[in-house]
Amino acid sequence: MSLFIREGGRRSSVAITGLALALVALTACGSVKDARDAAAPADGAKPTATTGNADAGPFPVRIKSALGTAEIPERPERVVTLGQGSTETAIALGVIPVGIEKYPWGSDKSGYLPWVHEAVTKAGGKLPEQFTGGTELDIEAVLRLHPDVILAPWSGITQEQFDLLGDIAPTVAYPDKAWSTNWDQQIRTIGTALGKEQGATQQIAKINERFSQVRAAHPEFAKHTFAYIYNTGPGTLGVFLPDEQRVAMLRKMGLQVDPVVNTLPESEGTDSSVLGLENADKLKNADLLFTFYMDVKSRKQIESQPLYAGIPAIKRGSLVTSNDRPFVTASSMINPLTVPWSIERYVPMISKALRTVER
Repeated sequence: MSLFIREGGRRSSVAITGLALALVALTACGSVKDARDAAAPADGAKPTATTGNADAGPFPVRIKSALGTAEIPERPERVVTLGQGSTETAIALGVIPVGIEKYPWGSDKSGYLPWVHEAVTKAGGKLPEQFTGGTELDIEAVLRLHPDVILAPWSGITQEQFDLLGDIAPTVAYPDKAWSTNWDQQIRTIGTALGKEQGATQQIAKINERFSQVRAAHPEFAKHTFAYIYNTGPGTLGVFLPDEQRVAMLRKMGLQVDPVVNTLPESEGTDSSVLGLENADKLKNADLLFTFYMDVKSRKQIESQPLYAGIPAIKRGSLVTSNDRPFVTASSMINPLTVPWSIERYVPMISKALRTVER
């Protein structure tokens, strides 16, 4: 996973065993293009998945990424999304994807991320088909959706996955490293891919304005420092770096990253640093700590460790965390749907934690 339940702080980018075999099975009697064409609607028409404003940009467009270049010949109608944030941005730009990577850990009873379900329902659209992603990406499911473009600018797709997906449709991957695309860059990239560049600019402005409103209403946030930590089990401790999206969200609300975070090396290559529980004292000056836990059991294990429990912010109760999985998911990424959904829940939690600092 991207976020949220990580292996070493980030979703694993291990190549998928058997992925090539799955594609071979699909194409034993022809090329990927043949299989893709066979999956098209019987009448030859492409069902549209578009709605909303139509500020179409010029096509064709070419979008370079660390894994290769996506050449999109015309405005996409059938969109598939991978990773995090692309689904929400596409919907906000008026394009409801036909297929999305499922994320059951953060979903509600509907089986969808709640802000996605709410937005699609409000728009009167059809909920996207969900398929398995990550290291077990269901290539066959993607193929059956007959996409015009596959959006994965904030994801962990591998070169092998990218090459296979590129045979199905133009695939937009991350510009540099997996899981390290800045939030506004992601929105602009998707805007370019969908021919919605003006809409993308407007969505970025709306997000910035919402954060500005929080800062204006809570000037006290700017007086306090924080670090966003994570763990992968007893004895471990990591820190997300300033540009990581969940940290960026808190910074945009006015909180200040503890200076020690800026001194930590990027030890995993993707906006995070393995600190190690033995170095927990480096966080002694942070006013607030933010984190999440896999489940109640792991929380008890982590918080029972003396080095962890002894961190001043944790000792005095200045820890902001939640057992609500959709909230943990939403507050871990910045996009047009998660920001308003997160802020209304986040602000009271932060204010409560600050009272423990100011006592």
